[in-house]
Amino acid sequence: MDTQSYKTVSANAATVTKEWVVIDATDQVLGRLASRIALILRGKNKPNFTPHVDCGDNVIVVNAEKVRLTGNKLTEKVYVRHTGYPGGQRFATPKELLKHKPFAVVEEAVRGMLPKNRLGADLFRNLHVYIGPDHPHAAQQPKTITLNQI
Repeated sequence: MDTQSYKTVSANAATVTKEWVVIDATDQVLGRLASRIALILRGKNKPNFTPHVDCGDNVIVVNAEKVRLTGNKLTEKVYVRHTGYPGGQRFATPKELLKHKPFAVVEEAVRGMLPKNRLGADLFRNLHVYIGPDHPHAAQQPKTITLNQI
């Protein structure tokens, strides 16, 4: 027999099945939570993972304000952004960010773990982070998962 009996299956936009999942961020360590979310967004938990295709699921994160940071990261970690104007570099700690925009801490952690290209930008659009236990995506019938199930 000179040919292989199996073929490598490559997913594309037509063959991908996308689901909706809900993750509760209550008392979850930020980095571990973000890495698991990035894994689901990318689709690496599926058997038909293809690196150049958006084959991941849509992720809804609730209770983003209750995420936990270990060590002194709450006061010593620094988020840097720039306004676009000369001298417009701004700094913020997670403590300040959790006070004003709690969802931004989770979003920035996940964005840093996605590819830095157009695919990463498309994958990031599949992430929905909310403050509190409620979300407006009940019509999609999302299934609730815990980080230990992944």
